[in-house]
Amino acid sequence: MQYTVTAPKEVAPYKVALPTSKSISNRALILNALAYSSKPIKNLSDSDDTQLMLKALQSDSNNFDVGAAGTTMRFLTAFLSKIVGEWTITGSERMKQRPIKILVEALNKLGAKIEYIEKEGYPPLRIFGSSMEGGELELPGDVSSQYISALLMIGPTMKNGLKLTLTGEIISRPYITLTLKMMETFGVKSDWKGNVISVPAGNYQPTDFTVEADWSAASYWFEIAALTPGCELILQGVKKYSEQGDSKVAELFNQLGVSHKFSQKGLILKNTGETVKRFNYNFIEQPDLAQTFAVTCCCLDIPFKFTGLQTLKIKETDRINALIDELKKMGFVLTSNQVDDLVWDGTTCEKEQTPCIATYKDHRMAMAFAPAASTIGNMDIDDPAVVSKSYPKYWEHLSEFGFKTEE
Repeated sequence: MQYTVTAPKEVAPYKVALPTSKSISNRALILNALAYSSKPIKNLSDSDDTQLMLKALQSDSNNFDVGAAGTTMRFLTAFLSKIVGEWTITGSERMKQRPIKILVEALNKLGAKIEYIEKEGYPPLRIFGSSMEGGELELPGDVSSQYISALLMIGPTMKNGLKLTLTGEIISRPYITLTLKMMETFGVKSDWKGNVISVPAGNYQPTDFTVEADWSAASYWFEIAALTPGCELILQGVKKYSEQGDSKVAELFNQLGVSHKFSQKGLILKNTGETVKRFNYNFIEQPDLAQTFAVTCCCLDIPFKFTGLQTLKIKETDRINALIDELKKMGFVLTSNQVDDLVWDGTTCEKEQTPCIATYKDHRMAMAFAPAASTIGNMDIDDPAVVSKSYPKYWEHLSEFGFKTEE
């Protein structure tokens, strides 16, 4: 299925009830389970990833299929390692191409027993759950923060706790901080000094917990505000002082012509039209924002250089090449070193008449590209249902704002 997206000719002020954070929801579900709590997590995300996590934790089965949910795969792998029993965990074809060797090797060093069922280093996995020794472990800091968070959350349940030394550059640092703060909310205080995180052995406590709105989802509305002259939006549910790394989006979009102000109504966004001539930024701590900013900068004719993108090649798709291929359809020629950067120097090519944007089963491709209809005209979005991974009501909210989406 495809949607043809048409931008609104006129816009009125619009209030958006943002979805809640799947990052926070998935951590809360694991911590709640480790606390053996009967208290439900409030305001839980309705995203595919979170619903898959919830289903797995409530299941009586020993076999789990987490589809395309990367967070669920990584967090559950660690969680099941310390639950007595024999488990298998698999996912979509793309999930079977996403590496998990670093996490598996780390868990095995800490006393787990995990085997590969098909290809070494990749799901599906067979896990023989048992009590774990824990202790000291060294891990590169530039691996997926989800590996690190998965290990940290089960740290207190290990006999000797966990002393994790991160070597080299630490990426996605806010996600690690978020994990540690949430662990503290559930009763386990850790210590992070320099590149060493120490988690003592201990017990999590049942806790009343409410999930806040998702700053990653907010980013698409900042993009819409940037690409829509005269636009005024109110985003509901986001916290001013949030541990979510993507809350940085508010400050960054000042450079792309969007002002923001917190009020009792919510976060008010306005299009100022005042933009920088060039946008350079290291996304090492907010890699999930790269797609939003790439599309926005191209549409506003702002050359850019993004760095710190090394995790983008192992996301739902290879996001670096996906952005290069799809933005070319819109007339923009991007380059990359194929490791950690993405560059647009202003070079253009002939735009397709009605670009059809492939989404590669990646929710962020659909959500980052759709607002571009405001500047490049009608466009088709392939597999629009993919947004359910993190923002199931995305198209509904876009329609309420004034975009038309026709099959």
